[in-house]
Amino acid sequence: MKAIFTVLGIVFLGLGLVGIYTPILPTTPFLLVAAFCFQKSSDKINNWFKSTNTYQVYIKAIKNKKGLSLSKKIRILALVTLLVIISFFFMKNKIGRSVLIVILIFHYIYFLFVLKTPDEGK
Repeated sequence: MKAIFTVLGIVFLGLGLVGIYTPILPTTPFLLVAAFCFQKSSDKINNWFKSTNTYQVYIKAIKNKKGLSLSKKIRILALVTLLVIISFFFMKNKIGRSVLIVILIFHYIYFLFVLKTPDEGK
């Protein structure tokens, strides 16, 4: 069973890392599933994953504060918006452009209404 969780953790970690650089895949849900799988697989792998920069930036803030700071949200949304606009400009396919618009709308809805921003003044 531990081997299955290890393999699943590696797969979801890969999808999450790809999601960092492409606006198509949602980064945080994949990394949360990877964290869960690594936690179930072994203590060594779990401790390694918790010490990585990816965990510190994307998962730790959500687990501890139950959300991302406003500056991180703005940075991620700006990067996603820029990548989608560039992709939209170079894409000639109408279906592809429609998919990019849906992805951008999904990102904005998720970051503005679903993902919480903790009170930084407290």
